[in-house]
Amino acid sequence: MTLSVVLFTSDLRVHDHPPLRAALEGAREVVPLFVRDPAVDRAGFAAPNRLAFLADCLVDLDKALQARGGRLVVRTGDTVDEVCAVVRQTQADEVHMAVGHTAFAVAREARLRKALEADGCRFYVHDAVSTAVSPGDVTPQGSDHFAVFTPYFRRWYDQPLRQPFAAPRAVPVPSTVRTEDLPARSAVSGVSEGLAAGGESEGRKRLGSWLSRHADAYQERHDDLAGDVTSRLSPYLHFGALSPTEVVQRARSRGGHGAEAFVRQLCWRDFYHQVLAARPETSTRDYRTQGDRWRSGEDAGAELQAWREGRTGYPIVDAAMRQLAHEGWMHNRGRLIAASFLTKTLYIDWREGARHFLSLLVDGDVVNNQLNWQWVAGTGTDTRPNRVLNPIRQALRHDPDGRYVRRWVPELAGLEAPDVHEPWRLTGLDRAAYDYPDPLVALGDGLARFRNAREKG
Repeated sequence: MTLSVVLFTSDLRVHDHPPLRAALEGAREVVPLFVRDPAVDRAGFAAPNRLAFLADCLVDLDKALQARGGRLVVRTGDTVDEVCAVVRQTQADEVHMAVGHTAFAVAREARLRKALEADGCRFYVHDAVSTAVSPGDVTPQGSDHFAVFTPYFRRWYDQPLRQPFAAPRAVPVPSTVRTEDLPARSAVSGVSEGLAAGGESEGRKRLGSWLSRHADAYQERHDDLAGDVTSRLSPYLHFGALSPTEVVQRARSRGGHGAEAFVRQLCWRDFYHQVLAARPETSTRDYRTQGDRWRSGEDAGAELQAWREGRTGYPIVDAAMRQLAHEGWMHNRGRLIAASFLTKTLYIDWREGARHFLSLLVDGDVVNNQLNWQWVAGTGTDTRPNRVLNPIRQALRHDPDGRYVRRWVPELAGLEAPDVHEPWRLTGLDRAAYDYPDPLVALGDGLARFRNAREKG
């Protein structure tokens, strides 16, 4: 009787799961394994919101496997040590897992391959599990990756995608393999009050609902902060509770301008994966340096803390930051506004902002978080590195009646637009009635500082 181990990492689902499918085709029994590796904690990625969401995902994955006659095996320890221990205990013939594209994932795969080969166990790494198109499948002539999104998108869009695999009917798992208790969301402290529920079941429900209710309006309204017709699927894609291949295919099947605009946004995930796979150092270093002498640490001081707390004096920025604190998620337009304000108006190092986002974002990862921050800071793939988003213009355009601000900055709830976006313009008793800070810096002053620094850089 042959047996395979399936190592789950950022692919916590049973639908459209190539490693699980391949293992079931080649073995009579499988061990679905997830390893809680302390190295992830030490690397700083075990933020409370992601730990809570991960717990939901693992519980849901276990339920899905139990419904198919199996179960999830959970171990704690070094991933390579725990996988090898299961292989030796079960005398497994093969190990299957999805490819990862971060420096951590690449190093883990190399260590695992070496250890398994020493034990005489075959090791299979599967592409296109956490991306629709794998890094390296689409490259320009003379380079290992695309540095600009639009030409990448044209090539990406024409790539043939496989049809998603159905969930297996049965997942036979040997009863003798030891497992630990599943983690529980309730055991995680410091979780954002409004954090969404995790898991494949929830993700699939949200995907179906969004496609039927909001996809058609997405192109026209995806930047509407108060209306929020965004899919909110990024956490489920981050944890692999949804397959990006399936999401793209279902959106294309839905059709229409809104669905096509949504597919274009999904392409950004793959674009950043191919950038980071080719340039792993960009998780901490500028992709395209502008010679910045960023403010950071003590030099950023009180302004950085005010930004984190949503007390900058610019309501649209503060609303976005407070949404992040409450939900562990932020509207994409809010992310752009908040990041531009920190880097271009306050001239604070993008790494400070990326670090704070990673401490709270349930969908926070090295790939999309860091490279989106670099795009906004002008050190990444943006072809207009000196682009500055004016928060007032952004507010009037994307929150014209002030509903988004009034929701997240309740001390300004008594103001209508446009006053709610510029409360400092009020005078006398009208201004004194609102316990809200004045702007940290005048926009003109911030812009002048930024431009002067870039010219000298």
